[in-house]
Amino acid sequence: MSEQQGPEAEPSAEDEALLEPELDPQRVDALERVVEALLFLSPDPVSADALAGAAEAEIHEIRAALTQLEQSYGAGNRGLVLKRAAGGWSLASHPDAEEAARNLLARPRTPPLTAAQAETLAIIAYLQPVSRPEIARIRGVNAESAAATLLERGIIEESGRSQFGAVLYRTTDLFLRLFGLDSIEQLPPISAFDPSPELEEELRERLLRAGEARVPGA
Repeated sequence: MSEQQGPEAEPSAEDEALLEPELDPQRVDALERVVEALLFLSPDPVSADALAGAAEAEIHEIRAALTQLEQSYGAGNRGLVLKRAAGGWSLASHPDAEEAARNLLARPRTPPLTAAQAETLAIIAYLQPVSRPEIARIRGVNAESAAATLLERGIIEESGRSQFGAVLYRTTDLFLRLFGLDSIEQLPPISAFDPSPELEEELRERLLRAGEARVPGA
């Protein structure tokens, strides 16, 4: 008498790997060149899914091509490096070429962020989505001009409205690229911030004023 069969077990990661179609080395080599060309042409990071769609390839083939390309650039003897950024992949110049690239591309640059713009951006990055009135309460001064500049540069964008009708702001993929982050979760922890006693007192006063403004009659 045969034994009764129980419910089928869920396939393990090893089983799924075995079930994955076998890769054709020549196909992967060809896709590596295609992926490299696509990343070179794109000004923004490209996800593996987008690469698969553009190359009319399967996602596991694209992943293999990316792994192969990453190994090729990872040797350290190329002028470009393959980077993960903003949820996708991009090609960037090697750090060793930074000074030479600056010399070659020397031209008028976008002015650096002012202290007010940097403060506003930091608040948005850590508290997003956050409204302009909330930013102003935390900073203790009007945030309209700083927010407008950040919007114009594409570093932040609108993200709906608060329950009171105020526009909410959040950071964009450009912000992630500018700061070399793959996601907002990679922001350094607030606990790593070590302000001077003077700045700490100023921040405390700002937060107290912001709290009083949020709680009528406090």
